[in-house]
Amino acid sequence: MRSEAAAQLGGLERFASAGKGRGLRARRRFAVGELLFSCPAYAAVLTVSERGSHCDGCFARKEGLSKCGRCKQAFYCNVECQKEDWPMHKLECASMCAFGQNWHPSETVRLTARILAKQKIHPERTQSEKLLAVKEFESHLDKLDNEKRELIQNDIAALHHFYSKHLDCPDNAALVVLFAQIFSSYIDLLYPTEDRNDRLRDSYFFSCDCRECITKEKDKEKLEVCKLNDPPSAETVKDMIKYARNVIEEFRRAKHYKSPSELLEICELSLDKMGAVFEDSNVYMLHMMYQAMGVCLYVQDWEGALCYGQKIIRPYSKHYPSYSLNVASMWLKLGRLYMALKNRTAGVKALKRAIAIMEVAHGKDHPYISEIKKELEDH
Repeated sequence: MRSEAAAQLGGLERFASAGKGRGLRARRRFAVGELLFSCPAYAAVLTVSERGSHCDGCFARKEGLSKCGRCKQAFYCNVECQKEDWPMHKLECASMCAFGQNWHPSETVRLTARILAKQKIHPERTQSEKLLAVKEFESHLDKLDNEKRELIQNDIAALHHFYSKHLDCPDNAALVVLFAQIFSSYIDLLYPTEDRNDRLRDSYFFSCDCRECITKEKDKEKLEVCKLNDPPSAETVKDMIKYARNVIEEFRRAKHYKSPSELLEICELSLDKMGAVFEDSNVYMLHMMYQAMGVCLYVQDWEGALCYGQKIIRPYSKHYPSYSLNVASMWLKLGRLYMALKNRTAGVKALKRAIAIMEVAHGKDHPYISEIKKELEDH
């Protein structure tokens, strides 16, 4: 019998999974592309790279956005978007003016400030919390290591530094809980079983025992080695996997202090070394190709970015699920690169591939799809 909660969620049901926390399951069959559930975001912020090119109110990507007349650091489509965002932007506007170029709280700190403001404005349960209230989020305080606790304290210090004049903050203990509640991130399905479970334990504090994780049936393809007359030994492969994990972590840290040319060098050297053992479709090769593509995009080396993207897209389509937004995002990047390089035929084809996936994953009426379709029309 369907529960009352399942009926209210249109055939979905919250449930508790022993040792893993809360889950969401379907109580009826859904068609491919059918909307399961939607609600407005409780709080949201643009990433640093998106600010200036996206509206701070509705998040639409547009040219010719208007700046906030006071701080000059928030951008809007029109007056309506600006007015709608003002309850959140007023937390930052005066601070942006006071600090100028030294205003640089992290996205996590900005998001936390907005959550605190929202809780004060709307102490009751909001439409964004139909499925789960913010206060129900897990904090896992007892499982946080010293490094994560130190990061949280750094974020709390930044919150007080940038927002103290315009935000009433709770005590330190309550802030630790809130920062811990929003600390977790998604686990990328691209990586092999051991990596995924390591990340699950690190972020969510449990291991997965689904059929794919138990059988490790996809690991062989994801960890494909070079087809040579004298194939690499198991020990060589193991050592290269260890090297790959280390270089991924090295690159993650290096992004904070190395130049684009230095970052690209890390990518190229690691790809060269791993390429002696791994096929291009190996997920560790794909990871570093993706990073290299990102650097090329940053320095506007369109041809270099396209070269990496072309190598990535086929293995991505094999390793990820059919309607993965990771695959759609790569087709979208390729489409825009082709267009920038005046290859309209390939660009249109790639953008249409992106739209086909997004119409299922996001829904046909999603604003982002309308935006991409407009790009096609404009070209």
